[in-house]
Amino acid sequence: MGDKKEKKVLVYNSEAPIEEQVVSLLKGLKKTITTAESITGGMISAAITSVEGASECFKVGYVSYSNKAKRKLLSVKKELLRKEGAVSSSVAKEMAIGAMMESEADLAVAVTGNAGPTALEDKEIGLVYIAVCAGGKTKVEEFHFGGNRKEVREQACGAALVMVRDYLLDKK
Repeated sequence: MGDKKEKKVLVYNSEAPIEEQVVSLLKGLKKTITTAESITGGMISAAITSVEGASECFKVGYVSYSNKAKRKLLSVKKELLRKEGAVSSSVAKEMAIGAMMESEADLAVAVTGNAGPTALEDKEIGLVYIAVCAGGKTKVEEFHFGGNRKEVREQACGAALVMVRDYLLDKK
């Protein structure tokens, strides 16, 4: 009859810290990742690269805290930043696409949001957008985290890693 596509069987420890799960899955799938971070300021990159063997799958991390950096490093449109602000679904999506295009990674994760201590661009504290881009598609999710600045940033980092893990598990 026809050739059946064999599903890859991935072995990873679902009880391991999330960054170890992500690196294990990336290595098992022979995929590479890049990050585009604003609110998290490099926390996602640091989490991934803290795992032994991450050099096999981690390409580059972009910390684009300013709008100018988002434009120059990740090709986020100036008009989009002016119209929607840095904390928006559209900007998260463009950050992910830009990072993937610049790095030539298989997958990109981007995070933008407001960690406080005050509202930014009329966006409430704790509002975060996370985008995962791979295979020509980009998924963006909106989050509302509570807590202080440090806690919001940590929750954003964790949620981004969970989104990457879930994408990888879905695509195996």
